[in-house]
Amino acid sequence: MKLLLLSLFISVGGFAYGQVTAPSDSLKADSLRTLKAKRADNINKQYDFYDLMRDIFTPKKQADTTHKRAISIVPNISANPTVGFQLGIKAVAGKRLGDDPNTLLSVAATSVSYTTKGIFYFYFNHNIFTPGNKWNFQGNIVASRSITPDHGLGIGRVVEGGSEEDQILANPEHKGYSIHSQYYNLREKAYKQVAKNLFLGAGLSFEVRRKMNQKDTVNNATPMSVYNNRYGFPQDHYSANGFLFNVQYTTRDNPNRAYQGIYFDAGFRTNQTWIGSTKNSVQFTTDFRKYFSLSDVNPETVLAFWNWGSYLIGGAVPYLELPGTTKDGNFRSGRGYVTQYFKGKQFNDTEAEFRFPITANKFLSGVAFGSLQTANDDQGTKLFQVFQPAYGAGLRVLFNKATRTNLCLDYAFGKFGNKGFFLNLNEAF
Repeated sequence: MKLLLLSLFISVGGFAYGQVTAPSDSLKADSLRTLKAKRADNINKQYDFYDLMRDIFTPKKQADTTHKRAISIVPNISANPTVGFQLGIKAVAGKRLGDDPNTLLSVAATSVSYTTKGIFYFYFNHNIFTPGNKWNFQGNIVASRSITPDHGLGIGRVVEGGSEEDQILANPEHKGYSIHSQYYNLREKAYKQVAKNLFLGAGLSFEVRRKMNQKDTVNNATPMSVYNNRYGFPQDHYSANGFLFNVQYTTRDNPNRAYQGIYFDAGFRTNQTWIGSTKNSVQFTTDFRKYFSLSDVNPETVLAFWNWGSYLIGGAVPYLELPGTTKDGNFRSGRGYVTQYFKGKQFNDTEAEFRFPITANKFLSGVAFGSLQTANDDQGTKLFQVFQPAYGAGLRVLFNKATRTNLCLDYAFGKFGNKGFFLNLNEAF
C-alpha cells in the first residue's frame, strides 16, 4: 500500500508539474521541427543490426536516414528438458501515428513457435496510441498447446505442521509437476486521455484452458488437484472471463526502451460467471515503472525500477491464473525462474536494472539486474513476509535504432537451483 500511495503521489505530482501555458502555433511548429531534427540526428549516430547487414552484404548502399523501417524479426530457438527443442520466430514493430512527434510510439509484437514435444505457442500483442495520444489501445491474443511446469502455491517457505493437503499445496520440496493443456486468451483495453499523460480505460479479458491433463489430479496428489478440490474448480478445464477497469499515467519516452519517465497503471479485474467465468472474483493490480537517465552524453545509461503486484480481494481464481512469476502483462518478470514458480492469491515483484552502453555507436550495451518476489499461501504466510531473490546480467544488441528495439540476451540465477538463459526482443520493463 505504501508503494501504491508513493506511486500515486509521484504520478499526480508529475502531472501537475507538466501543465504549462500553450505556445503560439508558429512557436509550436518550430518546436516540433526542432524535435524531429534532433531525434533524427541522434538516431543517425547509432549503429544497429540492419546497418551491420548492409555493411556485410551491400557495402556500397547508402545508410537509411529516413528511419521508416519499423519491423524487427529474429528466430526463436531454444531447448530444455520440459519442452524439447523449440524453433520459431519473433517480430516487433513500432511506429508513431500521425505527424505530431509528441505522440507516443505505438508498438506490436508477435511470436509463433513449435517444439519437438508437440508444444505450440502463438501470441500477438499491441500498445497503440492514436495521433495526439487521444486514445490508447492495449491487448493481446494467445493460443497454445503447452506444458506448464508447476511447483506449488506460495513463496517457497517451509511451514511445519498442517494437513497433508497443505503440505502438498505448499510443496516445500519444490517438486516439479507438468500440466498439459490447451490455452486461449483474448484481452483488449481502451484508454481515453482525460488530461495530459493521464488515461482512463476499460476492457474485457477471456482466458480459457481446456484438456488439462496431469497425473493423480483427482485424489489430491498434486498442488493443482488440492487447490481445485478446495476451491471448487474442475480438474480438466476452466474459464476466467472478466471486465477490466484501469487508470494509467505515462511520461516515458519510449515503451520499448525508456530512457526517462514514469509508467503507472492500476486497476480492477472482476471475473463474472454470467459471461462464462467458472467462478466470480475481484482482483486489484498495480504496475509502476520509473526510469532515470544518468548521463546527458549517453542517455542510454539508465537506472530503472519496476514494481508489479496483483491482489485477490474476493472470490476464487483458477490455479494457473493465480498471479506469480512471469504473470505480468508481458510475461517477463522474475528472470531466473520458470513461469509461476512462485504464486499466490497475493503476489508482488520488485525489480531494478542498470543499463549502460558498451560501444560508442550504441550497437552493444549491457545490463545488470535483480528482483525480489513475495507471495502468500494457505498455511499462514503473509505477503511481504518472505522474499525470494533472483539476479543476473545480460548483453544487448541494438536491433532497430528507429524504434529502440534491442535483442536481449540474459542469464539469471534464482534459489533452489534455478538458473537459465533468456532471449527476447525489447527490455523486460
